[in-house]
Amino acid sequence: MRTATATAAAVTTTLLGAGAAAVVAAALAGRYAADAALRPEPGRPLPGGPRLIVHSTAAGRIELTRSLASLRAGTYGLTAPGVHAVVGPVIADAPHDPDTVVRRLLAVTHGSLDPGTRVTLTPQVHLGNPRTALGLDHADVDVPGELGALPAWFVPAARDTWVITVHGLGATREHPMVVMPFLHRHRLPVLDVAYRGDLGAPAPPDGLGHLGESEWRDLDAAIRYALRYGARRVILHGWSSGAAMALRAAERSALADRISGLVLDSPVLDWHATLRALAAARRTPAALLPFAVRAAEAHAGLRADHRAPGADPGALKVPVLIFHGPDDALAPWEPARRLAAARPDLVTLHPVREAAHGAMWNADPAGYEEALRRFLTPLM
Repeated sequence: MRTATATAAAVTTTLLGAGAAAVVAAALAGRYAADAALRPEPGRPLPGGPRLIVHSTAAGRIELTRSLASLRAGTYGLTAPGVHAVVGPVIADAPHDPDTVVRRLLAVTHGSLDPGTRVTLTPQVHLGNPRTALGLDHADVDVPGELGALPAWFVPAARDTWVITVHGLGATREHPMVVMPFLHRHRLPVLDVAYRGDLGAPAPPDGLGHLGESEWRDLDAAIRYALRYGARRVILHGWSSGAAMALRAAERSALADRISGLVLDSPVLDWHATLRALAAARRTPAALLPFAVRAAEAHAGLRADHRAPGADPGALKVPVLIFHGPDDALAPWEPARRLAAARPDLVTLHPVREAAHGAMWNADPAGYEEALRRFLTPLM
């Protein structure tokens, strides 16, 4: 069956001739690719990650297809339709075939890992809510947002500085649970908020994500909620487009003076590069990538004359900790390096090597949490 893009291209060929048709078809395909890049799909792994085949499982072990992804150090979720598990480090001395790798199997949280199952590594380690996944008491709360109620988890603790966590591309509010045990040990209350486009939250008016450019207002609503219910100060901890939301809130919120610090994990600071990577990962032909990126920028209101988050280092007023690395294929780390170099008085860059987008904690949990401890201690 023909796709809408193919049908439109065929009709245009008949009416306008091959040359004009090629231009129109490219524009249509570009628009289609732009919609694919920007359409929110919370919980679906980001494109580009290889599918790995489960070869076998044993007590505490899993054998997977050998690849750069399956060889990465650290702790990850493992996902497939109806399946979620948690894998730990590679077991280098375990017997295995030359084309496989054995990792520690820490838990199977949903479904079963039968041989032949095709799975994907994801930075989203936990499934459920803070109580079922981590044993942390929490309250299910609704944050009043401009489009409607935003579901959130509140994990109480003794301090009056709250950490507001916000996930990014391809994730849900389950992703920030990786840092909740650490934050709870340091007696920091956590408000983990969903935003427009998430399950249970209002849909964006145009049905598209905007890489934080409109979503930041939902984070602003979470700041208002925190201050209304007992926080004196807040720290914003965002991943990916959630990190861009945190920067935008610090730049634009009327309550920016109550923000005491920002933690940015894999921040999306270059819209053009991220949109190009998303479109390419969804197999957009290389010749159509410029059309896809331009269409996506137009749809999302990310015009060339529009400043990206962090583009003005002089606007920073609070300490910032950035977790990022050179192997991030979706959000290049060069803008983060420039931001840190421009404001060494406020910005600390913690490089994480061999880490995928949004997986800085996963690659080195102990190193991540130690850097986070040093950053947060004076802000508590």
